[in-house]
Amino acid sequence: MRSLKISDHLITKPIKISAKATIGEAARTIIENKVSGVIVVDEHNKVEGMLSELDCLRSLLAEIYNEGQVGKAPVTGEMSTPVTYNKPEEDIISVAQSMLDQKQRRRPVIENGKLIGQITCRQLLSAIMAFGSK
Repeated sequence: MRSLKISDHLITKPIKISAKATIGEAARTIIENKVSGVIVVDEHNKVEGMLSELDCLRSLLAEIYNEGQVGKAPVTGEMSTPVTYNKPEEDIISVAQSMLDQKQRRRPVIENGKLIGQITCRQLLSAIMAFGSK
């Protein structure tokens, strides 16, 4: 089977949010961009965590139940860490299997310690379908 690299299929401008943001800001970003999650980064574009729409929903509901200020919690309290990431030269088949095993829908792609993109199940599906039709 021919190998395909992540670099050929990654999203080069992934939706990200500052580690200083609130859950409300993250939820708005997710809604406005029609994505299922965002990458949380520091001021140097270093990946700090991953935040899904389910993470936001869980936090917002907890704030409502506890009669807190809705959307004011920091993203750092809800984001997933540590982050599993990939490098651009990695093979999509191996990455796809790893994402299935870990039940992940998206992963940041990092080169030299910096975020350069994101790979998602949708990109993997597209790449595998294109490969299979050749």
